[in-house]
Amino acid sequence: MEQSRAHGKSHWYHETQARNQAADVLPLVPEAAYVTDRFLLDLTLPDAVITENQPWLAVSLHIAKYLFPDAVTVTRLNTFSAYERLSTALTVAQVFGVQRLCNHYAARLAPLPGPDSSRESNHRLAQITQYARQLASSPSVICAQSRQQLDAVGLTTPDIVLITQIVGFIGYQARVIAAGQALLGLPVRWIPGMPMQDDAPAALFSSLSDGWQSELDEVDIRHASVEQMDALARCLSLKSLDGLTPLLVWDETLLEWQSELLSLLPVDSELATLGALITSRINGSVSCFQQNASDAKLKETVLQGDRALQEWAAEKPLLHAAIQAIQLITRAPDRFSAAQFTPLTERGLSPEQAFALLARSSLCGWLNRLKIGLGEVFLDT
Repeated sequence: MEQSRAHGKSHWYHETQARNQAADVLPLVPEAAYVTDRFLLDLTLPDAVITENQPWLAVSLHIAKYLFPDAVTVTRLNTFSAYERLSTALTVAQVFGVQRLCNHYAARLAPLPGPDSSRESNHRLAQITQYARQLASSPSVICAQSRQQLDAVGLTTPDIVLITQIVGFIGYQARVIAAGQALLGLPVRWIPGMPMQDDAPAALFSSLSDGWQSELDEVDIRHASVEQMDALARCLSLKSLDGLTPLLVWDETLLEWQSELLSLLPVDSELATLGALITSRINGSVSCFQQNASDAKLKETVLQGDRALQEWAAEKPLLHAAIQAIQLITRAPDRFSAAQFTPLTERGLSPEQAFALLARSSLCGWLNRLKIGLGEVFLDT
């Protein structure tokens, strides 16, 4: 297992060893568990922003409640417990460093009894933690071996899909909250020593291909439930989930919510497309990059790096501001502030539009991690 590095915030880090007593560790902010809104975590946004963005915010809240219920029934196919779900969520929240998020998942995890103290249980939790931390902080390092390590500690295909969905969702939630806090002009509680996510190696994009294939077992149509077949029929043509749907339908309820969210936050503007390309380039999702690379000149500019992007947008103030905002919220949501949000509204977007734009780029990050975590791109030779 990789070495844990606290980076100056060890008070948030949970133990991977088992805890059988519910009261032996108290969360830093215990009241953070009792929020009314489990997506925005009671972040109070202006009425106009809430009203304009209510449809996708409501779906995001449904997903948060669905992924992290108060109790989980473990089955033969779905072995991921409530403790493992919240432990994974806290691991990812710690990577992104958004304090509101860390406080919430730490407070919800603390009262839960951990798994038994056997070597197998501790090894399983250690592998889950390592996978979640790597997929959150350095997505491009995830490979077939990463998935094999999860399989080796007893995770089923639905489990691996679920942990990948959780990592992607928490990354999305962290960035939406960071955008909301910036909209309100709240101070950034950035802790010195926190690393910024490095861009994926440029070599990944040296030979591009549209080919992506799952490396896990998809749902067998012959044995699919009626609900799974209905979800497939409704979601199979959704471009953003191209290739993923037969795998994500292991959890047809989550797939349905996810497809609705994508329809409510579509890529239908130059800014949204720019955000999708920048996010995919930083995270290293070749497949997502290709899906959004309809403009050859823009694609080449993004691939050339930050300097080329800034030169391209030098005489386009709104695009320049959007590039700066999307890059920072993707690489370091804990550092995102009004200094990056305000230029968007000063150069033509309403606060409601700017918030939705950042949410869309954050949703792209979720899709990037699904493509990276669950399969491989076949590169042209």
